[in-house]
Amino acid sequence: MKVILLENIKKIGSIGEIINVKRGFARNYLIANQKALYASKDNIKQVEKIKVELGKKDLEKKKVAKQIMEKINNKIFTVNKLVTENKDLYGSIKPTEISKLINENEKIDIKPSLIQPLKEIKSLGTFKVKIDLHSEVQAEIKIKVDSLDQSK
Repeated sequence: MKVILLENIKKIGSIGEIINVKRGFARNYLIANQKALYASKDNIKQVEKIKVELGKKDLEKKKVAKQIMEKINNKIFTVNKLVTENKDLYGSIKPTEISKLINENEKIDIKPSLIQPLKEIKSLGTFKVKIDLHSEVQAEIKIKVDSLDQSK
């Protein structure tokens, strides 16, 4: 299925580009999230007209992403969790929890879908987490997992 991209998307294409993608991906992700339009003749003409405007919007998004990246890049966020005798966590730390942690500490709202732990966080220690803020801007933070003292 051919679609026209309305924003730069990493590993897929740039604004105004007409690409061929699977029907489900186009319908369920690109079009549903207003990242693309069906590649009809009318839509192609419309995108050509607003391409400059879309470029400006993308630059603005990139600027905001860079500001967020400068605030959180290489920061360490600490989480206290209950652990087993083997120093393993009960469950794991998910992107949703990391998102809440960043929001509480830095007052920055980051969608959990943008957060990608390099490996699953299931034990005590320090873990690297990548955050895709924009197709061209990534931040890296560290999540330090400490034991929640049960004797209190």
